[in-house]
Amino acid sequence: MSDHFGGPALFLDRSDINTDEIIPAKYLTEISKEALKPYCLEDLSLEGFDHQSEAMAQARVIVTRKNFGCGSSREHAPWVFEVNDIKVVIAESFARIFRQNMYNCGMMAIELAAPELDRLFELAEYGQVHIHIDVNRRQINAETHTKRLTFNFDITPFDMALVNAGGWINFVDTRY
Repeated sequence: MSDHFGGPALFLDRSDINTDEIIPAKYLTEISKEALKPYCLEDLSLEGFDHQSEAMAQARVIVTRKNFGCGSSREHAPWVFEVNDIKVVIAESFARIFRQNMYNCGMMAIELAAPELDRLFELAEYGQVHIHIDVNRRQINAETHTKRLTFNFDITPFDMALVNAGGWINFVDTRY
């Protein structure tokens, strides 16, 4: 387990991004996670967003607004992030099942209050933002070439255990 997650951030300035936009239902018949890779956020409706852009290819963290991952409950939504090396989503709130599926995969769904998210979005105006998550310190460090912000976040002991184990399967394997 690494206690650090992060990398270049992709900012999606919209609430209520649903699982059909994260991974369209027509791809749910794929038999491997890897087969989902090119379709990440393919149907996202957001002005100026291109799911095949360089920014998308480089992203390791997504920063968005509230109610992320709403809609159908499917494990494919976090899986498509996992195969694209996006291990962290930061939002004001998450759909309950999506949030838990992220932690079950050993990834992070971090909630920040709206004013803190606004500060992150403002930071993006200064250029590419790199975000690093220190899990054990429960800290988010976001920086551009000229500015840096730090935020603290909460995580339950159980979700911390899932992250530290690398996901639900590893968590169970070490205990049973």
